[in-house]
Amino acid sequence: MEEEKLMETLKGRVEASLNAYKADLMAQPPDVILSHAYDYIVREEILTALESNDLTTPQAEALLKLSSPLENIYQAWGKQKDRYIEEVGDFIERFADDLIRQEEELRKSPVYKYPGDYARENGELEQFRTSLKANLACAEEIGATISKYHDGYHFESKAAVRDVVQKFGYERTLFVLAATVQNNLHDGRYSSANKDWAMTAPVFDSKRSFEYAVRSHPVLVDAFLTTARHEYLLSLPLTKEDIKAEALNILCKFQDTREPNSPNGTHYMAQISPDFLARAKTKDTDRLMAMLPFQSLSFSTLEGRRGTYALITRDENRFQKLVLRKPSVRKKLQQPLPDSPTAAKKKTKEQER
Repeated sequence: MEEEKLMETLKGRVEASLNAYKADLMAQPPDVILSHAYDYIVREEILTALESNDLTTPQAEALLKLSSPLENIYQAWGKQKDRYIEEVGDFIERFADDLIRQEEELRKSPVYKYPGDYARENGELEQFRTSLKANLACAEEIGATISKYHDGYHFESKAAVRDVVQKFGYERTLFVLAATVQNNLHDGRYSSANKDWAMTAPVFDSKRSFEYAVRSHPVLVDAFLTTARHEYLLSLPLTKEDIKAEALNILCKFQDTREPNSPNGTHYMAQISPDFLARAKTKDTDRLMAMLPFQSLSFSTLEGRRGTYALITRDENRFQKLVLRKPSVRKKLQQPLPDSPTAAKKKTKEQER
């Protein structure tokens, strides 16, 4: 159904362009009309080919992103050495596939964070230009996606972030958003948290970064950024520090509760952070459980309540310390002595960095 809708939209735009071209042409003198007869025939054949050949969804989407699908296809057709009118349909498909490939290469290009002067001095102008082009495309995509998922009352920020990140990845998406906030630090509609975060981002090209600042309403951009930062965090693997912090959080909840707080009053319970669970693998939850010093400890869901909880019986001593792993004796023995040649060599290498 979506594919049919896209094709109808594409055909409508091409037909409107063809009618506008025809109207303009018919207003010209007869000799001018005759001189452009072939141009009109090719444009008409492009519309006919689109009406008879259904493109794939990605192909239709790629063509719809063009400023004028009809004129862009016609100009590309004219650059071919061998042009046969009966092959226009096949050409349109190849043209759309080329657009998809170019767009994919652009999305996968690395983020270039330095200004044009630096790129010129270091022979990296091509990387700079490619990255700038990708930044502009990403900013445009963010704006279009925000419009798509905001109906005037509700904003589906998670769905919007998902769509943009799927195309451009977290690195470029967050880079463009950081540049957007850095160019709008005076705007109170951006949250302090997002402003503080943006100022830590390495956007060195301050002269050009305003070009790829997202132009959507600041409140919606701020909501998009907040969601993007959170979703990015959830995509990262947990570190030892993250697991320790969650264990400490649970321990503090146990200790701050005066009476057993489970539904039947037999256990102390503390909800495990949903963000932790979203990132955790089996080994992470095992490490979390190992850090908590309770024999009766269990992780469980509770009927009628959302989330997963850590539970201990009411007779457990809640005021124990976390069980932290001591440094491995084997690892210590493997480390070279301070005055050994190996240690000296390692120190020299570190100083050279």
